[in-house]
Amino acid sequence: MTKNQRLVYIALLAAQAVIIGLVERIIPSPFFFAPGAKLGLANIITCMAIYTLPFKDASKVVFIRLLLTTLLGGTVSTLMYSAAGALLSFVSMLTIKQLSFMKISLIGVSATGAVFHNVGQLVIASWVAQTWTVMLYLPVLSLIGILTGIAIGITANYLLTHIERLHYYMDLRTL
Repeated sequence: MTKNQRLVYIALLAAQAVIIGLVERIIPSPFFFAPGAKLGLANIITCMAIYTLPFKDASKVVFIRLLLTTLLGGTVSTLMYSAAGALLSFVSMLTIKQLSFMKISLIGVSATGAVFHNVGQLVIASWVAQTWTVMLYLPVLSLIGILTGIAIGITANYLLTHIERLHYYMDLRTL
């Protein structure tokens, strides 16, 4: 794999994540009992990046997704919430994946990322509201995060195992 091919792959993943993120913003929240909760469909691409790219390149995908999604349809506050959630989610997913003494599947990694994404967003909400009572919303969001994280993990796992050409990119982790 050449450097140009790797850059194209990173750009393709980032573009897919941006498109999915923008489409998801249009979809009304399916969780009527939890305002603001979303499915997190763009995390399918994040999971694929984590499992097919080294840390540096996977972080580029996440950063590009955050930046472009905000520029194409967000505000400074959405950047704050998204960045905090994405950063905490990304770090937790990488940490859980790297734990060699525990064999945690992609589904578990995805569910962990979903919960920590909610934690990151609620920390920013607590900072903005200047009260920690916002964190009382965490159990509701965590339950939704676990369920959607499992669904996202199943989808990403399916894509990683069934896309014919993806095995070609799996060797990128060694570069």
